[in-house]
Order: sequence, then C-alpha cells, then structure tokens
Amino acid sequence: MFGASSSVIEQTYIDSVERLGRRIAERGHGLVYGAGASGLMGAAARGAYSAGGAITGVVPDFFMSEDMGVDGRIFGKCTELIKTESMRERKRIMEERADAFIIVPGGIGTFEEFFEVLTLKQLERHNKAIVILNINGYYDAMFKMLGEAVKRKFLREACSLLYEVCTDEEEALDYIENYKAPVINVFEMKNIENGK
Repeated sequence: MFGASSSVIEQTYIDSVERLGRRIAERGHGLVYGAGASGLMGAAARGAYSAGGAITGVVPDFFMSEDMGVDGRIFGKCTELIKTESMRERKRIMEERADAFIIVPGGIGTFEEFFEVLTLKQLERHNKAIVILNINGYYDAMFKMLGEAVKRKFLREACSLLYEVCTDEEEALDYIENYKAPVINVFEMKNIENGK
C-alpha cells in the first residue's frame, strides 16, 4: 500500500484507510507498506494490527536516524521491519513483496510510487493488480490531468486498463481478489486503440 505519512489530514481519510487495513487482515491478506506510524500509513498499520494481520514495514535507515518531521515515525508493531539503504531499495522491496498495489491518498512520494508501478506494468515488469482508492474524490484532479495527456497524445487511452479506481475499501479488495492479469503492454495498447 502506498499513501500519505501526513498526520494533519482530515479524519475521514484516516478512518477509511484504517478500515482498509483491518479488512486486509480480516480477509486473510498481509500489509506491505512504508513502515510509517502516522498519516494513512499508520492508519493502515493500526487497522491491520487490530485484526491480527501480518505487517511488513520497509524503511530507509535515514528515516530511523534523522528527524523526518513524522510524528512517531515508525510503526512499532510490524511483524517484519526491513531496513534499506535508500528510497530506491525501499521501493524495490515493496514492489517485490507485494502481490497487489493499493494507492490511497498521498503526496509527492505516493504519486511517484503509483506512476512507477504503472510504468513497470505497462513495460511488463510485473502484472499485479493496481487499485487507486479514490477517497472523497482525492484523485479526480489527477485523472483530469491523465485525460489531458490522452487528449494531447502524450498517453495512450488504453493505459487506464492497467489500473482500477475504487471508492470504498470493500470494492478495492474485491477487485484484487478477483483480479485476472491482462496481457497488455505498450504494443497491445497501440493495437487496442487502432481497433485490432
């Protein structure tokens, strides 16, 4: 799961992602995430922990040794805590360990994580489910930007087949559990758009 570390966001986001974490565990899944104790990262971890779920936290060493401005920084009840030397290694381990990706509201780090797993899927480096949990329409502006990129021919419209947008936790988990991996890459996208 990729999401915000900010603890000054509206409570509705925190409540939704805490429910998501709890339902991940109740439905028999583990949580792989960035190890944070605050914001939506912390909410997911608290939810998963409350339901007895396995929690894998992945954190760069410098988060442990520097004041990153994150209250409580690291969730102390991870089942497994993996320390990395860099953000790049952190992302690689999270991508390898996760069976699917859920993107909840977040900032620049979350945007970057979403676009990386989306790009890797387009290039057939993985074929895992990608779900955007669009709480309170948070990602509507991003979808508008992607639509503009399609309109101006910078992005293929078929790219939207590589991820799913959901508005509640159950819908997101249903999608993941029923996911059938498509064989779609940049070349198939071109054929889809040309009606082949």
